[in-house]
Amino acid sequence: MKRRVQPAVPEITLRNLQRKVPVNVVDLEKFGRQALKLCLRLPGKKKTDLSELREISVLIVSDRRMASLHRQFRNESGPTDVITFQHGEIVISAETARRNAKRFGNAFARELRLYVVHGLLHLHGFDDRDETNAQEMEIVERRILAHASCLK
Repeated sequence: MKRRVQPAVPEITLRNLQRKVPVNVVDLEKFGRQALKLCLRLPGKKKTDLSELREISVLIVSDRRMASLHRQFRNESGPTDVITFQHGEIVISAETARRNAKRFGNAFARELRLYVVHGLLHLHGFDDRDETNAQEMEIVERRILAHASCLK
């Protein structure tokens, strides 16, 4: 009987590179580890998937830095909530997260968690460019948010 070898779980680290909005880095990193484990249980959506990464970095930045990245990599002006780079970086704007949390009636911590999950799913091959894929991604996001929030 052949043993099935489990792939190594990528390391996830979180760094807060901005000072305007207080962020509970320890809690968010802990959540990120749980969300990562749940994402790894999902089938990948493309050849290169989350399980092939060695390390995932989540960077919390200011709107100013996010606007710069948004212009540089997406050719769009202004900040956005989250940008994911396929080599394993998830960049989140704390100020945009705070604004969106108020706008959508969410807690700030939940909004940040949503962006972590969103980035992880993009790294796993999920896409939200069209309505059908966006709806599928949103369903999976909600499921992971609910389950990872319950885990200790």
